[in-house]
Amino acid sequence: MTPEELLVELKMDVKTKVKQTLQAIYEVCSEQKKRGLSDFSFSTISRLGEGRGVPKAQSIRNKTGAPYRALIKSFEDNINEKNSKNKKYKGKVDWIEEISDVRLKILVSHQAAQLAEAKRIIKEFTPPDMVININDGLAIQTESFDHLERKALEYLMSDDFINKWHFKKGIHGDVLNEQDERVFKIATLDALGKALKNL
Repeated sequence: MTPEELLVELKMDVKTKVKQTLQAIYEVCSEQKKRGLSDFSFSTISRLGEGRGVPKAQSIRNKTGAPYRALIKSFEDNINEKNSKNKKYKGKVDWIEEISDVRLKILVSHQAAQLAEAKRIIKEFTPPDMVININDGLAIQTESFDHLERKALEYLMSDDFINKWHFKKGIHGDVLNEQDERVFKIATLDALGKALKNL
């Protein structure tokens, strides 16, 4: 679907203010395209359209900005079609064009635009060495021990450490000194063992 076709579809059944905003975004994006530029970031489109009815970049990113994002992305995709470097990526979303139901196609395009933007933001803000696991909707940063850190924890659990300081292992995963005073709290050795096993 071309940006022109998408604009017509997006203008259906929306308020006048939204139609005007869509038209303003379309005009700014068209100017970018005519100039042969491929920068269709929300901040750029917002800056170029300042005072012309284009909302702030944050407003475009908001939930209510879905139609604006879809329209901007349609220009970006249009440029990408002509860019051989992006042909491989484009192949991942070609199937959207095969959807015959126009409204369903728009909805899917919106979702694809949101996914692409989410991936871009994650890539932008996530350090390259960070691993994020998704668990029940929560993002968890996981790190692994390096060799020295692992050896240090293993030493705390070793007989060498216990004997050197005249300690003894308690029956509750704790460590006691010669006066039977607790040096490591209950379950400390159990926790160290689990940490070494899972990280």
